Amino acid sequence: MTIAPLRIAAIPGDGIGAEVVAAGRRVIDALAAASDGRLAVEWTELPWGCEYYEATGSMMQEGGVAALRDFDAIYFGAVGWPTVPDHVSLWGLRIAICQGLDQWANVRPVRFLPGVKSPLRKADEVELDWIVVRENSEGEYSGFGGRNFGGRLPGGEIAVQSSVFTEVGCERIIRYAFEVARTRVRKKLTSVTKSNAQQYGMVLWDDVFKRVAHDYPDVEIDTCLVDAMAARFVLHPEQLSVVVASNLHADILSDLGSALAGSLGLAGSANLNPERRTPSMFEAVHGSAPDIAGLGIANPIGAIESAALMLRHLGFPAEADRIERAIDRTTAAGVLPRDLGGEANTAEVTATILRYLN
Repeated sequence: MTIAPLRIAAIPGDGIGAEVVAAGRRVIDALAAASDGRLAVEWTELPWGCEYYEATGSMMQEGGVAALRDFDAIYFGAVGWPTVPDHVSLWGLRIAICQGLDQWANVRPVRFLPGVKSPLRKADEVELDWIVVRENSEGEYSGFGGRNFGGRLPGGEIAVQSSVFTEVGCERIIRYAFEVARTRVRKKLTSVTKSNAQQYGMVLWDDVFKRVAHDYPDVEIDTCLVDAMAARFVLHPEQLSVVVASNLHADILSDLGSALAGSLGLAGSANLNPERRTPSMFEAVHGSAPDIAGLGIANPIGAIESAALMLRHLGFPAEADRIERAIDRTTAAGVLPRDLGGEANTAEVTATILRYLN
């Protein structure tokens, strides 16, 4: 049976984004070609990013967020280039999309792959696998604040950056994380804050967590301050299953988790609107890496893992499983890119994953 194609907006963005998005698209297209019409994809590539900014003065076209609402999903590469200030590129594209489409749940699995050496000794002793659930709409990245008094004598300017925590925002991400924990073999959720020092917003988070936990008696709960959690990631990672934290804290902790798994190049992520009112966006965690852009040596695994997350979200779990198994077989066979200590280039890693799809 042939079904209507999925309409996916591809935004390669900057640097190695174009290379890894191309790799992920090849994997999805290969699955579609072998699906007997069960999976079909219609791609629309959008040229937004720093090059677009330098040509137009904007990171995306006018009305770009509204235009994205017509798609089933968004497949994103990376954002950032040395000629454009990072806060301009990030707020002008990625955060604009996440906030504009209310993609309030950012899910970042931490997977330890076979054949990839972790800096953690415990990775050799126990099986490690956890998920970081990041509040993706408010908190420290709310964008509230400003700079003033620039006309004073040198050194007199002031900047205010306000974190915003709402009961609605805290509750929806905490409930989502509890639901994720219910799907795990070990049904455990750890909430991370810094409420000893941030006594308003993060105490609200703590209060909401305690209240919501009563609705999930089947899930083991735990709380931890963010500095202690950073230490736990390194010293006791076997205690982790699902971790939920604010926008900034989960951003940092998930990057730490990916590094402990071997490289930021391994990590995929999903920016979700769980109610499915708007399309969700899927992207590798790594940045645009201008230093290696165009050399053909970027690690495509994070982007391909993100493709698996996208297909799972869109209702194709079997295809998502095939991608993840192919990634595992590729690294187990020793086909590793340079950030993992190997010699394989982007094309070789992608070709091997394609071969192992079957």
